[in-house]
Formats: sequence, structure tokens, C-alpha cells
Amino acid sequence: MGIMSKILGSDDGHSASEYVELDMQDVSGAAESAGLSVRIAEISDKHDVIDIKDAIYDGDLVLADITRHSTSDRTIEHIIDELRQVTREVDGDIVQKGDDQLIVTPTGIGIDREKL
Repeated sequence: MGIMSKILGSDDGHSASEYVELDMQDVSGAAESAGLSVRIAEISDKHDVIDIKDAIYDGDLVLADITRHSTSDRTIEHIIDELRQVTREVDGDIVQKGDDQLIVTPTGIGIDREKL
């Protein structure tokens, strides 16, 4: 079996038991020594924005799940406006990926709008 068929998969009858679940507790020191952390957030109401703002000011990149809100929801519009203001203050970037995610970056990190 070639590398591409391993990556893309083929109809060899692979099962889920062949995959290994990774436990982040086994990784020692990687996140502590990193200068930038990727933080995962879920936005359910306006109070969740405070933690995201703090993370951005601390220099972390945030992936935020906004599936609890529709894109036409006034609450999510207000939240996005608040986060836009933060990214302007720190010279970061913000983009909405689909209807379910926001990517918010700190100082000096831009988001390319073109897919690979």
C-alpha cells in the first residue's frame, strides 16, 4: 500500500480499532515552553467573551465555537464586534469560518483568506 492510499484511504476494510487516541496528559512540557498557545472556546453568551479577550491580550490564538448562535443573531453580531475591536487594539486578526467557528489571533498573526 502506497503512502497516498494510506493518507487518502482505500477500501481495505480498516476499522476504528486501528487508530490510536492521543492523550495530551502524556505530552510533557510542550505547551509550557511554547510562546503561543491555541485556546479552544465555546461562546454561549456574552460572558464568554471576557475569557476570549483575556486570552487574546495574553497573546494566545483562540478557536471559538459559535454553533449555539445563528449568524443572524444580534447577540453573535455584538460578540463579533467586541472581538473585532480587541483584534484592532492588539493588531491581530479575526475571521468567521462557516457558521460555526471564529478564529481570533493576537498581535502579529494574520489569517490568510485563501484556502490551500
